[in-house]
Amino acid sequence: MAIRKSTVASTRRVERATGALATTAVRRMGEELPWFRDLAPEHRSWVGLVAQSGIEAFVQWQRAAAGDPLTGPVFGVAPRALARVISLQQTVELVQLVVDVVEEAVPELAAAGEEAALREGVLRFSREVAFAAAQVYASAAEERGAWHARSRALLVEALVRGGDPDILEARAAAMAWSPPALLTVAVGSAPSGEPEQVLDEVELRCRAAGLESLAGLHGDRLLLLFGGDAEPVLSAPLVALFAAGPVVIGPTVSSLSQVAGAARAALSGLRVVPAWQRAPCPVPADDLLPERALDGDGDAREGLVDRVYRPVAADAAALETLARYLDEGRSVEATARSTFLHANTVRYRLRKVAQLTGHDPLEARAAFVLQVALVLGRLAEDG
Repeated sequence: MAIRKSTVASTRRVERATGALATTAVRRMGEELPWFRDLAPEHRSWVGLVAQSGIEAFVQWQRAAAGDPLTGPVFGVAPRALARVISLQQTVELVQLVVDVVEEAVPELAAAGEEAALREGVLRFSREVAFAAAQVYASAAEERGAWHARSRALLVEALVRGGDPDILEARAAAMAWSPPALLTVAVGSAPSGEPEQVLDEVELRCRAAGLESLAGLHGDRLLLLFGGDAEPVLSAPLVALFAAGPVVIGPTVSSLSQVAGAARAALSGLRVVPAWQRAPCPVPADDLLPERALDGDGDAREGLVDRVYRPVAADAAALETLARYLDEGRSVEATARSTFLHANTVRYRLRKVAQLTGHDPLEARAAFVLQVALVLGRLAEDG
């Protein structure tokens, strides 16, 4: 390996002055860099070690025609955690200050006839250190990105599966994610692209829309957990986050431990939504209770029985009229004739059903919901 003959004597002088130069550099940092003074003593000591290591690396670099990459020699003395304490811009300021200290000392350190060569070496070396710093921060960013991706995947999987609330809270805290008071799940087809880039883009667009969110993949489906009630976001901007196809919104819940149930409802709804050809997009999972129940979703069966059948069953006249109305092909006149009631009385009782359940028997979709609920309610009573 060739030696830089032109600065051999000067390089020896720099080597002997390493400690003094590092001390001067750290003192200047405290005087000229306000943020450096705010660092914890431990972090300031790390920076001092980096400064001294940089000067020592310059000596080694001067002696070699082509040295090893500088990432290790210069920055290896400090923990990787330092990259999370000071920013890349601050690191550049530190490097520039150390270079200034060494450059200012060149007239004293340079041997006769070597001042220009030594000054040039300092400037070239500062460029090498800048590249080394960029490598450190790029590597740290990559590690943080990989860690964040793993943590996000584990949290989303835990939320979908359900589990110990304390574990869910701990996983969320590890990601520095504070769950909002109200949480809503949306599912649909995942956009094409690199998974992590897709998820980052989705969360970025949610933040731009003022939504606190957490995105994850469940197979080929995008699962989006966002803060707040579902109603304000049942719109085209939400749908645009997903690939083409249906989007289903789960019920809004108030804790992480309830997210699993909401996610199950949304995923169940996504599976059966093709059965309702005129379903809106996005569509609430609760609007798909009949299809979900027919597909074997036990939660949907219970929902129809509890929320639709039992309120009507509490009013015997309303239940009898509804059953006859459905059997008569949803004809008010035919129902009136078969029950010996006036048509207005039938209409009155059907309005009572609508008030009790939120589903108007005179509307085709609502009548279908009531029909399925009636069947499931009778089966539940017989069971």
